[in-house]
Amino acid sequence: MHPSVPIATQTTLATEPVSAATDTYAQATLDAHAMALPECAGGESFALMVQGQSMVPEFQEGEIILIEPEGLAKAGAFVLAWHQDNWIFRQLLRDHTGWFLHALNPAFADEPIADLSGIKGVIIQKALPGRRRASKFYV
Repeated sequence: MHPSVPIATQTTLATEPVSAATDTYAQATLDAHAMALPECAGGESFALMVQGQSMVPEFQEGEIILIEPEGLAKAGAFVLAWHQDNWIFRQLLRDHTGWFLHALNPAFADEPIADLSGIKGVIIQKALPGRRRASKFYV
């Protein structure tokens, strides 16, 4: 038997810019723009569906990502972050200038961050709905 994972209700993970002129990062809308993670995320893994193209080729639209709120955020990890009053899904990287949130699709800009306080979860798995064998683990 496989453990169940709560799906964050009323949740979308949009990886398209909201406004091409200003927003060039993935945005997630959680419970009508709430600033807190869903109740199921108080240490319990939860799932979101990828929409858009900012994280291709690794993450395709329609895939399900599993987020571990207490996961270890380290360079190279895929993370869910609260950044500039929006939820974004990116790869966490570090260089000589500091930490930044990196989009895998070069059409989207990297977002520098001052510290890791906005990182709210680490992506630990992705899967295609209905295709259990198509899963990939990241930890």
